[in-house]
Amino acid sequence: MSLIHTPSLSPCARARLRLLGCLLLVAAVALVGGAVTAPAIPGWYQGLVKPAWTPPNPAFPVAWSVLYLLMGLALFRLWDRVPPSQQRSTAIRLFLAQLALNALWSPVFFGLHAPRAGLAVIAVLIVVLALAVRAAFRVDRTAGGLLVPYLAWVCYASTLNAAIVVLN
Repeated sequence: MSLIHTPSLSPCARARLRLLGCLLLVAAVALVGGAVTAPAIPGWYQGLVKPAWTPPNPAFPVAWSVLYLLMGLALFRLWDRVPPSQQRSTAIRLFLAQLALNALWSPVFFGLHAPRAGLAVIAVLIVVLALAVRAAFRVDRTAGGLLVPYLAWVCYASTLNAAIVVLN
């Protein structure tokens, strides 16, 4: 028996901590990406030939902020709102795998100034993300739905990446 009594967290408190953890995890990925991307924008990225469908630079942080919030909420739903199962574990593993690929893309594309390698990363990201969306839908339709705009944006971003490879 323990000398110090530590009452277990209430379900509400546990849910809040899980939500915070999910949001902090995706925020950490966002911060790493932003830290690598920001210094490359005024010099290297600005000097690239980009396709006509490239949005203005200020649109990217707004879009990504919304997408990272949706990603954090999707992960929270998978972790906190879905009973433990093999399908839930698969959905969470795929989510974490796509998040790792997401975290890799900015350092490759912007940090290494390597659009071709970035295109390879984003191609794998699309596949893993599509699998994650499908797995999320299987266990929680809301979690899956929260990831759909992110998948659409990554597909769009891949066209920008591919065009930059072709034009440069």
